[in-house]
Amino acid sequence: MTNTLHRYGNERNLSNDFIVFAIPCRGYNDKDSVPKLKRFLRTATKYNPVNLGDGSHGGAYRPSKNLNPTAHWSRKSEPDFETVIEGVNTPTTVAAVFDNIQAVEEFVTELQKEDLGLSINISALIDRAQECCDGVGIARHSVEYSLGFMGQTDRLADRQVMELSTMCGHGMISFNFARKMIDWVKEGRRTPEQACNYFSRFCSCGIFNPTRAKEILEEARRRNS
Repeated sequence: MTNTLHRYGNERNLSNDFIVFAIPCRGYNDKDSVPKLKRFLRTATKYNPVNLGDGSHGGAYRPSKNLNPTAHWSRKSEPDFETVIEGVNTPTTVAAVFDNIQAVEEFVTELQKEDLGLSINISALIDRAQECCDGVGIARHSVEYSLGFMGQTDRLADRQVMELSTMCGHGMISFNFARKMIDWVKEGRRTPEQACNYFSRFCSCGIFNPTRAKEILEEARRRNS
């Protein structure tokens, strides 16, 4: 089970959204898994991921308790992959986020050679995940589907808010926060890049895709102009 199943969107804006996980199984292959998890993440950095995540310590974009709120807009916005890698100190779930299928295929090809002995999960549109498996010559082991949102869906937020908010599977990007950032981008108070960096710091497991978020915000800005 992965909370990335519930990313909301359409085929167009989800087609280049890939999360590759490495997951040890407690009591089965978690012993001595920390070096393997680090190797997974370090291997991922060769293929230009847009984010890395450690489920226990956070992603490549992180908040800071030592800065006042206004400093967050002008602070360094580059992802800190090394901090994520070095921070892995216990069996956990780690992830690499990509914005193109070629990088995923190359990464998975190298993971095959590494043979880490960990469960590898590709979270993406089913046909895109299958395309990746076919491209590297491996058979898919299993598949999980999200059946979408049911019930009183008229009470949900609008499409763009949902697309941004559900990129954090732990719900750390609230509807109101996403709505505020969309409004600020439309008003020209913040650029899509600034808003994406701010969003990314709130995702506590590092699965937020800033490339996709930027596309969503740019679309909102165009529709407002």
